[in-house]
Amino acid sequence: MTITPNEIINKEFKKVFRGYDIDEVDEFLEELSEDYEKVYKENLNLKEKIEALNEKISHYANLESTLQNTLLLAQSAADQAKENSKKEAEIIIKNAQETANDLIKKAEQRVLEINKEYEILKNEYNMFKGRFRALLESELENIDKDYVRKED
Repeated sequence: MTITPNEIINKEFKKVFRGYDIDEVDEFLEELSEDYEKVYKENLNLKEKIEALNEKISHYANLESTLQNTLLLAQSAADQAKENSKKEAEIIIKNAQETANDLIKKAEQRVLEINKEYEILKNEYNMFKGRFRALLESELENIDKDYVRKED
């Protein structure tokens, strides 16, 4: 049970023979009431401040929790993006290597084809050269024969 300042000031005591001095008791109760009223009001103000501060603490605790969750989500998203980028880079590198290998194989195949064509042309050239030489020698022989016949 809480005593209010009004209850202190309005408190009446029974009067007995040879009791306390009424004026002194009234004066003391009045002083006590004033001091108690100050303390009582201060206590109410402090309770209000405590309630307001508790609300702020609750608000900031919720804000902190939200920020922590946001940071965790951001970290998770960053980790996932990093992992996806790494996988994508690996795929790009693998595709580039496959493309390079294909180009190398095609180039090697083309070199083989060109070498075959070169060998064929070289053989044809040598055959042509041989036939042409044979033709020229045959024609020279014919010229020599015709020349020898004309001299006779």
